[in-house]
Amino acid sequence: MKIRHLEEADFKDLHTIYSFQSVCENTSQKPFLSSESVSALFSGPGQYTLVAESEGKVVGHVTIFLNTKVRDKHSASLAIAVHPDYHGKGIAKVLMSEAINQADNWLNLIRLDLEVHADNLSAISLYKKVGFETEGTKRLSTFKNGQYIDMLIMSRIDPSFKMNS
Repeated sequence: MKIRHLEEADFKDLHTIYSFQSVCENTSQKPFLSSESVSALFSGPGQYTLVAESEGKVVGHVTIFLNTKVRDKHSASLAIAVHPDYHGKGIAKVLMSEAINQADNWLNLIRLDLEVHADNLSAISLYKKVGFETEGTKRLSTFKNGQYIDMLIMSRIDPSFKMNS
């Protein structure tokens, strides 16, 4: 497996990943996204997307959404998805670890945050393993499979950051 930056030729594989209901139901995306919609998700300014490639095919991505507000430039949000055929193989952990490396060592970020469906226990477990903590719960904040469900807000602060006293 190889981790690298997103290229335009990767949009087709990303569209395939987001064509699975099992992927979309754990993201903020609706099922049946068009290829144009998928490409628009990952081609905007202020986005930094890494992909996991296996046997010449993109099988996952992590996107860092950089904040453009002057007072928030130290923080960014994350989104991640992995092809269902590659779940449980450590790809998400490698992608998250590399996103954290980029944030800490190259993008000058102190804070990373994300939102995760409260029923997505495997994702929550992964995020905790790579240093994220739960900050709060957004009760009944999203609609999934015909029901309103909670979202957890999780964040990771660069452990080397020292606050001024």
